[in-house]
Amino acid sequence: MPAFSLELPTLQNWSCHNCSGCCRQHGIFITNQEKQRIEEQNWTADDGVDPNRPVVVRAKGNKNRPWRLAQQPDGACVFLNEQGLCRIHAKFGEAAKPLACRIYPYAFHPAGRKIAVGLRFSCPSVVKNLGRSLRDQSAELKQLAGAVVPDQATSLPAPEIVTGRRIPWNEFHKLNHALDETFADNSAPFLANLLRALTWVGLVEESKLNLVDGVRMEDYLRVIREAAAKDNPAQIRPLLTRVPPPGSAGRVQFRQLAGAYVRHDTFAADRGLRARVRLLRNTMRLTRGTGMLPPIREPFREVPFDALEQPFGELPEGAEELLTRYFRVKIQSLHYCGPAFYDRSFVEGFDSLALVYPCMMWIARWLAAGDGRTSLILDDVAAAVATVDHHHGYSRALATWTARRRVQVLVQMGDLLKLCVWYSR
Repeated sequence: MPAFSLELPTLQNWSCHNCSGCCRQHGIFITNQEKQRIEEQNWTADDGVDPNRPVVVRAKGNKNRPWRLAQQPDGACVFLNEQGLCRIHAKFGEAAKPLACRIYPYAFHPAGRKIAVGLRFSCPSVVKNLGRSLRDQSAELKQLAGAVVPDQATSLPAPEIVTGRRIPWNEFHKLNHALDETFADNSAPFLANLLRALTWVGLVEESKLNLVDGVRMEDYLRVIREAAAKDNPAQIRPLLTRVPPPGSAGRVQFRQLAGAYVRHDTFAADRGLRARVRLLRNTMRLTRGTGMLPPIREPFREVPFDALEQPFGELPEGAEELLTRYFRVKIQSLHYCGPAFYDRSFVEGFDSLALVYPCMMWIARWLAAGDGRTSLILDDVAAAVATVDHHHGYSRALATWTARRRVQVLVQMGDLLKLCVWYSR
C-alpha cells in the first residue's frame, strides 16, 4: 500500500448508536477468506442461528466479493440478534466481522495522493450528526482505509471535467474546493447556493477548462462564481414565483428517478412473479402521475399526486443545516464523480447530485402528505435524505445508461433548475 493521507469532512460527526438499521437494509458482501472464517466459527442453534439455514450465500456480479451474508425472513442479517446487536461481534469481537460491516458508514475515495473519507447518510446517526468528530477518529480511519483502499488508488487520474476532458489533480482540487465554498456561504440560503453552483458548473462545461491552470484557474473560478452569485441573489422568494414549473416530460423522468430512490429492496424481498408485476404497476403509476401515488412501502402511503405539487412553505428549522452538510460531505469526499460515482465526470456527477435535492423534497412531501400534513417537519427531510442516500452512488439501476440519460435530458430541457425551485415552494 502506497503512503497516503486522509481528507476528512471535519463538519461531520459520527458514532454507532446500535440502531441496527444497517443490518436490516444492506447486503453484506464478503470475500472467500471471510466466508471461510465465518463458516469455521461453527454457528449453532445455541448461538441463536438457525442450523437449517445457510449463513453465507452466493452473490452475483461481484468478482472480488462473491459471497454475502444470508438474511432472515424479515430482511435482517442472519447474525442480528433480538436486541439488534451483532452475534459475531458479541462472540468474537469487532475484528471478526466482515470488513464491509466494520467500515460502514464510511467510504474511501481516491483523491490523488490523498484518500477522501465520506459517510453514507443512510445511517440515522450520520443524518443527525451524532457522535465523535471525524478528526478525532483519524487514526482508526487510517487503519480502515489501509484495509480497503487498493494499491492503485493513489495513481488514478482525476475525474474528467466533461467526457474526454481532464485536468491534473492539483487543478481539480481547486475546482472541487470552489464547489464546496459555494455551499459553505451561510449568507445565502441553501437553494440560492445550489442554483449558484448549477450556474457556474454549467459555465465550466461550456469553457475550455483544460487551457486554464495555476493562478488563471483561481481567477477563472472567482469570475464565474461572482457572475453566478449576481444571477442568483440570496433573496430567493421572488424566484419561487418567477421560474416556470418543470415540463410534463421532465416530470415523468423525475418521478421515475424519485420512485427508484423510494424503493428499498432487500435480498430477502419477494422476487416472484407477483412482486415483479407489482413493481411494473407502481412504475406505470409513477409514469402517469395522475390519481394516487402507489403505496410502495411503509411509510410511503397512497396519497394524491397533486398533494405533492402544492406549496409546502419554508423548510423547517434544521433542514438548511442538514442539506448543506449533506452536499458538503459529498463534495469534500468526491462522492459525486469519478470512481466514487459510476466514473461520471465532474459536470455530470454534480448534475446528478443537484438532482437529489428535488427528489428529497418530493419524498419529504410524500411522507408529510401520508400523515395528512401540508407542511414539512425536520423528520420528513431527514427521512428523505436517508432514503435517497441509501441508493445514491450504490444502486446498479442508477449506474445504467438509462439513468445517465435521464439526468442529461433534465439538464438539456432546463428542468433540473426548475425542479429545484418548484419543490422549494
